[in-house]
Amino acid sequence: MAFHHFRLCLFLSFIISLGMASAQLSANFYSSSCPNALSTIKSAVNSAINNEARMGASLLRLHFHDCFVNGCDASILLDDTSNFTGEKTAGPNVNSVRGFDVVDTIKSQVESACPGVVSCADILAVAARDSVVALGGPSWTVRLGRRDSTTANKDTANNDIPAPTSNLSGLISSFSNKGLSASEMVALSGSHTIGQARCTNFRARIYNETNIDASFQSSLQANCPSSGGDNNLSPLDTQSPTTFDNAYFTNLVNNKGLLHSDQELFNGGSTDSQVNTYMTRSTTFFTDFANAMVKMGNLSPLTGTNGEIRTNCRKTN
Repeated sequence: MAFHHFRLCLFLSFIISLGMASAQLSANFYSSSCPNALSTIKSAVNSAINNEARMGASLLRLHFHDCFVNGCDASILLDDTSNFTGEKTAGPNVNSVRGFDVVDTIKSQVESACPGVVSCADILAVAARDSVVALGGPSWTVRLGRRDSTTANKDTANNDIPAPTSNLSGLISSFSNKGLSASEMVALSGSHTIGQARCTNFRARIYNETNIDASFQSSLQANCPSSGGDNNLSPLDTQSPTTFDNAYFTNLVNNKGLLHSDQELFNGGSTDSQVNTYMTRSTTFFTDFANAMVKMGNLSPLTGTNGEIRTNCRKTN
């Protein structure tokens, strides 16, 4: 009898663990526990973007750089501790990733309404969507229920976030490693229709490369000297740097990609045709971008009893 009881317990444990493993994020995760969470995040994002339009790109990038390092778990928000070195000082993030103060503001407002309920990881996912919408881009349903990590990984951030010097095969590999296809990579790269880049990240392109429009090259060199001025900024999309549209792809076709990795998407390779499609069909780009954002936002979330709901996004509880 005891043996059968043991087998039953084992079977039940197996079923429960299966359920945990397949725990899905849900669009209505906070509908009962914090019904005003989404509207609170949206109003805070809109306020931040009204103060500085560039912040929309910064919040979108925070979500991307979070998800590419051990999944969408808000690890990017953690400050260094005696136990681990956070991701803020990793190469792709240091002196570059921004918007932490805005996330702090959103978190404090959500905590006031619903203490200990809404995760920092979900705030990043929703703020990314709301930023794109605020700047004229598509909307999508954000699935919720992510929990926050209790550690961060600087080495993984250095290794897994694609570099602005990446070639096409490197970009395809970086995204493939996260379960994202080459076409999803091109769609997500369209986020460079907003935001700014530092001179240090495109200097080699504007002084050493030939697949670049001459007048575009000259205008960039005026703001980005061959030495010095590393932190001088230029828009990733010179046509409409604070509007989420398909102009980024028009730029690529005209050899006006700011980063080496941008122009690699249209340089005689396998993604040229997709760039051409997005240049002429903004609705196709918007649909593909939204779908790819949902997929990226589902990368390895912590759910159930894994992780925690941080009270302060910068540190573990």
